[in-house]
Amino acid sequence: MAIGLLSFQTTIAQPVTLKGIGVHSGQPVTMSFLPAEAGTGVVFHRQHANGSVTELKAVASQVGNTDLSTVLGSSPTHWVATVEHVMAAIYSLGIDNLVVEVDGPETPVMDGSSAVYIDAIEQAGIVSLGVKRRYIRVMKPVRVDNGASWAEFRPYEGTRFEVEIDFDCPLIGRQSWQGDLTAQTFKQELSRARTFGFMRDVERLWAAGLALGSSLENSVVISDDDKVVNIEGLRYPDEFARHKTLDAVGDLALAGAQFIGCYRSYRGGHKMNSMALKALLSDASAYEVVEAPGARGGKARAREFVAINAPGFAPWTA
Repeated sequence: MAIGLLSFQTTIAQPVTLKGIGVHSGQPVTMSFLPAEAGTGVVFHRQHANGSVTELKAVASQVGNTDLSTVLGSSPTHWVATVEHVMAAIYSLGIDNLVVEVDGPETPVMDGSSAVYIDAIEQAGIVSLGVKRRYIRVMKPVRVDNGASWAEFRPYEGTRFEVEIDFDCPLIGRQSWQGDLTAQTFKQELSRARTFGFMRDVERLWAAGLALGSSLENSVVISDDDKVVNIEGLRYPDEFARHKTLDAVGDLALAGAQFIGCYRSYRGGHKMNSMALKALLSDASAYEVVEAPGARGGKARAREFVAINAPGFAPWTA
């Protein structure tokens, strides 16, 4: 692959704050991105009204519920929900170290995509920390199945996503997005794809205390006669597949490190993404830890990264 991968760890240059509402709670949420030192990883700090803070590393071992979003933590009073859109922006821009402060049980949904988070991080600026970044390189296929759904990692000289969806809905049907992931590709082709849902599910979700903040401002809504309710229509003809890919990027960011390989899924979602990631990381023969050769900065090609002996390297654990 000709696409270069960053050799050194990064963080943001200065803090930046966003305000919005939680898509499920419907409550106001303030979220701040703060710079962090090399080796910190991405850490969420949930701030409570009494002044206490719950710290949750954005890693696979902390994933709880994956029914409608990806949740870090297992207790509603201490978890941070709907992290996938935020994590997709962080991962795609190559941010390794970041503290994310949230004053509620979930991140602000903003417009239902990752675009606002991308803008905020770029506004803050990205800086290199001069410490080598380690990657997880997929060495053999790893696959998980769940009924008609499946997901797998395969070796690849770059970072690639191939996501296919298949809905029993004429508006959506069978769609797919395939491509090598770079900051530019994510921004142009995936970042603006919004979450979506069906009108027929609204009352059931509300009764369960979910989707209380969902609206036409942050979701693509599909009517009972299979039409887009939003006046502006779709942002991409295949916005549904692109949003599912965006979700996958955010869910796989919970490896705690960038990966070199291809991720493929069919009729997947948060649960399948999490299952596949945990299957990969639980098989030590399926991956190796690599870093860029020499001490040069900038970028290196995937094939140039060399395996290192890092027995203690397991950022996906809390």
